[in-house]
Amino acid sequence: MNKQKTQKKGLVPRLRFPEFRDAGEWNNDALGNLFVERKETGDEDIPLLSLTEKEGLILQQNSGRKDNSSANKSKYLRVSAGDIAYNTMRMWEGRSALATNEGLVSPAYTVCTPKDQVDSRFFSYYFKTKQLIRQFRRYSQGLVKDTLNLKFEAFSQIHVFFPGLYEQQKIADCLGSLDDLIAAEGRKLAALQDHKKGLMQQLFPREGKTRPRLRFPEFQDRGKWEEHVLHNITTKVGSGITPRGGDKNYKTTGRPFIRSQNVGCGELFLDDLVFIDESTHSSFDATEIHMLDVLLNITGASIGRSAVADDKIAGGNVNQHVCIIRTKIEELNPILLNQFLISERGQRQIDSFQAGGNRQGLNFAQIRSFVIPLPPTNTEQRKIADCLSSLDDQIIAQSKRIDALKDHKKGLMQQLFPVLEEVGLS
Repeated sequence: MNKQKTQKKGLVPRLRFPEFRDAGEWNNDALGNLFVERKETGDEDIPLLSLTEKEGLILQQNSGRKDNSSANKSKYLRVSAGDIAYNTMRMWEGRSALATNEGLVSPAYTVCTPKDQVDSRFFSYYFKTKQLIRQFRRYSQGLVKDTLNLKFEAFSQIHVFFPGLYEQQKIADCLGSLDDLIAAEGRKLAALQDHKKGLMQQLFPREGKTRPRLRFPEFQDRGKWEEHVLHNITTKVGSGITPRGGDKNYKTTGRPFIRSQNVGCGELFLDDLVFIDESTHSSFDATEIHMLDVLLNITGASIGRSAVADDKIAGGNVNQHVCIIRTKIEELNPILLNQFLISERGQRQIDSFQAGGNRQGLNFAQIRSFVIPLPPTNTEQRKIADCLSSLDDQIIAQSKRIDALKDHKKGLMQQLFPVLEEVGLS
């Protein structure tokens, strides 16, 4: 037997910083020997914190959740900077976060304080890896997902592999710097989005007004804006159907078939685009997408999202959840229509048709009755549309930059932490 084939591979990550390449295999120990449970309750003067999926532990007042500031906090748990708090009922999903400030958390959380030679920043990343989440799921108690819980007693029995303190700190510093970069790029994205929102509010007249607050110089002396009913400046308002047999008829090539998940707020999401064959397409000829059609989601949670059809989907079809709005180009610039639909004023019109704010669906008569303010010339429409589209391009590019950084971080984490399957320890 080939001795080399049977030799066990040492437990080290695939990617290791140069100064640790000769440091040997990672250590193995139970989490109960690395963390202690903090059961200390807080006082009224300490701020309440909430554990959020994207932002970690933040002030509850910034979380958008129910304000519990006046509730009896005698049983709320104290967390200090460097602690890791996790949702006892949701740790099987990886719901945990590092505390960066002192605060109080709900007694539904478990608070873990690191012992000596433990960098909790390192473990806060480690707890987000698939292999650790599998362990949390395995040790959680309960018959169904809604009753699963991971109390500290069970948490403390889980064995993990980890390096020495200095290597923990190096990995945490690396991933932390990436998080800082992602956060900085996120702030740039938010600034672009706020700038566009403010610009749209000024480029379109306020309700009841006939002139916008901001107008391009060449149009300053032009006439007043007028409100138009969509029915009078469109040639088509209608949706499609789903092929009989549903997703069984979807193909990997053919005619693009647009579903509501493909329509975002001003952009198309085509990562999960499906296709239909020519025969099915021919039977749906009334729902064929043309270039510059405005696609509007008319049912479900994504109602009100809209985007303009481009050459990637032109010639395809839509299902019954997506409405095609085809404008009279000489009277209504479709890109301007799309910008209006996703604006606050456009969304208010969409909301107004939903009884009690329950966004269930729009019918074609409602869509045709939409009112849109327009300048007196198509040239000014195009100028506004080009300006806002240019901002959209910047926003989309910035979003992609952030997504690329997140993908880089994900790939880096897969290499900075050992893969147990590779050494037969999963």
